[in-house]
Amino acid sequence: MGNIILERIILPEELKEIVESGISITIPKDRDHLMALAMGHEDNKLFEVAYDVPGNGKVVEATVAKCKNGAVVNYMDQYMRRRDPDCMVVADIGETDKPRYMDLYGEEFAPLRSTTFDWLKQRDLIIMPFMAGGSEFGYPALLVAPANAGFFAAALADLQKFIPRDEIPQDFKPIAVIYLAPPYRHTHFDGKQIVVHNRLDDMYELFSYNLYPGPSAKKGIYGVLLHIGEREGWVTAHASSVKVITPYENVITIMHEGASGSGKSEMLEQIHKELDGRIIMAQNTLTKEKIYLDLKETCELQPVTDDMALCHPSIQNGSKKLVVMDAEQGWFLRINHINKYGTDPHYEKLCIHPKEPLIFLNIQGTPDSTCLIWEHTMDEPGKPCSNPRVIMPREFIPDIVNEPVEIDLRSFGVRTPPCTKQKPSYGIMGMFHILPPSLAWLWRLVAPRGFDNPSIIDTEGMSSEGVGTYWPFATGKMVDQANLLLDQIITASGTRYVLIPNQHVGIYKVSFMPQWISREYLARRGSAKFRPEQLVESRCNLLGYSLETLKVDGTFLAKGFLQPNLQPEIGNDGYDAGAKILSDFFKKELQKYLTPELNPLGRQIIECCLRDGTMEEYLELIPMRM
Repeated sequence: MGNIILERIILPEELKEIVESGISITIPKDRDHLMALAMGHEDNKLFEVAYDVPGNGKVVEATVAKCKNGAVVNYMDQYMRRRDPDCMVVADIGETDKPRYMDLYGEEFAPLRSTTFDWLKQRDLIIMPFMAGGSEFGYPALLVAPANAGFFAAALADLQKFIPRDEIPQDFKPIAVIYLAPPYRHTHFDGKQIVVHNRLDDMYELFSYNLYPGPSAKKGIYGVLLHIGEREGWVTAHASSVKVITPYENVITIMHEGASGSGKSEMLEQIHKELDGRIIMAQNTLTKEKIYLDLKETCELQPVTDDMALCHPSIQNGSKKLVVMDAEQGWFLRINHINKYGTDPHYEKLCIHPKEPLIFLNIQGTPDSTCLIWEHTMDEPGKPCSNPRVIMPREFIPDIVNEPVEIDLRSFGVRTPPCTKQKPSYGIMGMFHILPPSLAWLWRLVAPRGFDNPSIIDTEGMSSEGVGTYWPFATGKMVDQANLLLDQIITASGTRYVLIPNQHVGIYKVSFMPQWISREYLARRGSAKFRPEQLVESRCNLLGYSLETLKVDGTFLAKGFLQPNLQPEIGNDGYDAGAKILSDFFKKELQKYLTPELNPLGRQIIECCLRDGTMEEYLELIPMRM
């Protein structure tokens, strides 16, 4: 197999030495071959992924069970069942705002890099070519992994565009390589799941010192795309997007951005209903009174992206709107909300009866049984893992859109807490708000994680996910990404912006109803402009415009859902106290962008916010399509 690589793939000398020195080289020939590799051997029903670790002996990192509907991966170490937010380390000397290897560990990365290469030379290896970012606009890349980590290769193959052995093109020259070496988390990093990013002139090296694919196969490749975009002047947005077709066959495309828990996956879901067909729109958190919505017909949904939206200039084609396509070939779906049969029939059907076997993580799996996605692995008795996952290839999803799409509406989601005049909070947002482009940019710089985040358990109150909400995966400088996002907003003058909360609107618990209701309403409106009398400047300028009325399918929403200061439990005093919390947070987070490298227009927008500028001032900076 090594000869095929040397004949068809252009490798740097150090990687060529690994290929020539490895005990054996396996190049996956197709997806069935990858699923067999995931089990160590196609006849295995249960496989241990283990390594000899100096000082620790044999360490079993994970088990893989062969179920009827796929391979089920479970990690022995509870810590390995979710991504460590502090796993990224930058080893090179390029510009970065992220932690450097030298600063953290007091030495250069070069010795460990060399030691890692020596370890790989003594292993049976899987070497797998793929296209980072997709087949059409992606970039050639390789995985170099120990042969017993076949499930990791299969996971990466489903997430990105895997190239089968017989389809490797001549002169395939990778610009990124993932080197997988799990034992080093024990010998060098105190058991932590560290991923070292090493940006060389002609190669982006990712050293994955752990077996959980989240930080490397998923977010590590995201970092590669962000780095390329930073050099070439484009962005991979952290967003879901969906074509929405109304019962009257009007079509609108929405892209929804935000931190984890902000509703990206939910934007692709149908509105949740009770068994009797009713929709619980909201529940008063004090009185427990429920408010129902009658929606006879809902829109048809055609998913486009789930988490990574490629905004590559080659797909723009002169459009005045933002144009995106999926940067992934498969979706890394978290299914913690599916805790019993019937919770989400759409994904339950796709997972229980898939077209081909799937890769599951952190779910109970018994060999030869059917893996049930509501049976989550227990972190401890009575406490299920909060991060069960399935990797779903796009081609398995019905009505998926495979071509680039123009974005009509670009929404930003925020998890909001309840708000009352006695306990004011930033939960002062209405069902949705219309934002001028300048304010839309500020929301993407401040990027609040928000209330009760399902992935972040170590913060209280508001905290920032960082520029674009993709900052945890980027290796460069925040101000550069801020400038790219501003250029993108200015160029896409035909795309409009909205802000949508979830979890609470004032005193009311609403879950993700605001974005589902907003989606139904905005899709029915189509490209129609808002008349001046339909909008009112929000009492808090950071929230742009509020609606005076909102009618969906013949039903008017109470005005307090659009302008929460009209809720008697909040009033103007409670609202203004919450607005101050929001404003203070914005002013604190925006200071870091005031550097000489910031776009002068961006500086004007931030300074407008810092002095509590008016809506008229924001509109003067970047005009808005109503």
